[in-house]
Amino acid sequence: MFSIQKFIEHKSQQDNMPTVMGVLNVTPDSFSDGGCFVTPDAIEAQVLNLLSGGADILDVGGESTRPGATIVSLSEELERVVPVIEWIAKRFDVIISVDTYKPEVMQAAIAVGAKIINDVNALREEGAMDVAVNSGVSVCLMHKQGVFETMQDAPVYGDVLSDVRNFLLTRARCCEQAGVAADKIILDPGFGFGKAFEHNEVLFRNLDVLTALKYPLLVGVSRKRMIADILKTSSRLEGVSGSVSAAVLAVLKGAEIVRVHDVKETVDALKVTMRLM
Repeated sequence: MFSIQKFIEHKSQQDNMPTVMGVLNVTPDSFSDGGCFVTPDAIEAQVLNLLSGGADILDVGGESTRPGATIVSLSEELERVVPVIEWIAKRFDVIISVDTYKPEVMQAAIAVGAKIINDVNALREEGAMDVAVNSGVSVCLMHKQGVFETMQDAPVYGDVLSDVRNFLLTRARCCEQAGVAADKIILDPGFGFGKAFEHNEVLFRNLDVLTALKYPLLVGVSRKRMIADILKTSSRLEGVSGSVSAAVLAVLKGAEIVRVHDVKETVDALKVTMRLM
């Protein structure tokens, strides 16, 4: 089955570029584009936009995981996600990731073409690890402190860098012990998931500690509050240039995948950076 590490290595050898994951939120309430891509025409237009912009992976999500987001029922998430993944898989030669923590959604998405499980809970939901092992797909393990409803209320760490590093390594080892091949594992420090601005800043400044691990690192800070806070704007849509800058900097610090909303702008910036650095 699909090995994310082999894909990353092959792409880097081909064009000396990192892997770009384009965000496709088919939700009414995601933090920056909720409700934008819920009709068939809007979804099709956005898929074409992401692919023409240079996305290597499409990350399809049917439930917002922003702080305070409404929990979506299993049946509703399946109805949102599965037809979209099936449609993309039949029409386009692109790697599809499913952004979910529910094992039933993982299984259904894989059955219609998903090759990566992108799990904010790092496969800790009962049954999730079994799906990953039995399907042979690749997995993205993310760090998150607390639960969605309250994770941003008052996050506290002794040493955020050490805590995140240890958590990710522990989950990766659990996956390998369960039967997930090492070359199918990527890690995500989870910017904005149970972390105050200063926690995010420490993690980003010290990305080299995480990129030094044997697993590829995915960085997703696109349109997040930390960017808006730096730019002192209340609108996350005004922070495209800031998000692009952060993605480029993450790559320069060793991140091998960047998860972004603004694919073309990010890919263009990376092309210039990789050519001239």
